[in-house]
Amino acid sequence: MKLFNIHNDSISAAISPINAELQSIRGKDGTEYLWQGDPAYWDRRAINLFPYIARLTNETYIYEGKTYRLPIHGFLPDTVMKAEPGGDSGICFTLADNEETRAVYPFDFNLRINYQLMDNTVHIRYEVRNTGNNMMHFGIGGHPGFRVPLESGLEFADYVLEFDPPCSPSRICFSEACFVTGETEPYSLRNGNRIPLAHGLFDHDAIVLTDVSKTVTIKSPKGTKSVSVFYPDMPFVGFWHAVKKEAPYVCVEPWSSLPSRDGTVEDISLQDNLIHLPAGELYVNNWTISVT
Repeated sequence: MKLFNIHNDSISAAISPINAELQSIRGKDGTEYLWQGDPAYWDRRAINLFPYIARLTNETYIYEGKTYRLPIHGFLPDTVMKAEPGGDSGICFTLADNEETRAVYPFDFNLRINYQLMDNTVHIRYEVRNTGNNMMHFGIGGHPGFRVPLESGLEFADYVLEFDPPCSPSRICFSEACFVTGETEPYSLRNGNRIPLAHGLFDHDAIVLTDVSKTVTIKSPKGTKSVSVFYPDMPFVGFWHAVKKEAPYVCVEPWSSLPSRDGTVEDISLQDNLIHLPAGELYVNNWTISVT
């Protein structure tokens, strides 16, 4: 399927209409920052998550007494969106509810995902309008993967995830099956602001944190290339790569909400960390990816 390309004097990006998924972020010198989807590890690159983040117990939820099914991260990852080009440096992708979406998610909505390049930064804007008459319940978030190492001669373990400013995060505890247990625990950062990268960090799947700084940077003291993700309105951020593999990338995932509780088929109208959007109202969330 045709990709859409945007650019400015500093960076360029390519986006697929399937999921409005970023396929490339390149610097002026040709450096590729985005993970390129090697199926030996993970065949996606930067999926957008909607209307649910991560897993539902038995891929099932309840709304108004009726049971519905959604795969991990909702229906959006495999859904084609309509492109609305906005000049050389910007583009918007849209999706309205339809017969297919209503079969698995019984809400009327209009979703817009907008990309705008400014200097060395990709600005991402999520807009969700509730076009129905009932309260709408959803989660939304990003799942971009970034190449690590970013430069030849360096290794995965040469890099860190660095928070700005320093913080004292809490880790969301997950069960063996990757569902929320309802507990949190303190998560220690080196020098109050860093997670040194090691493949073994992800042997038990994702690390999901809350009470955390809103900027995190993938960087190495031995190199000059870096990626920073800024997520001012997201209460959670996850870090992940393929489990028990020496995968040469790391995902930085800004999340608005959490997966279901272990062993619980959620009534989404009652799940407290979801977004509950009244009829006719608009939800907006902006976040960015900056490269050097």
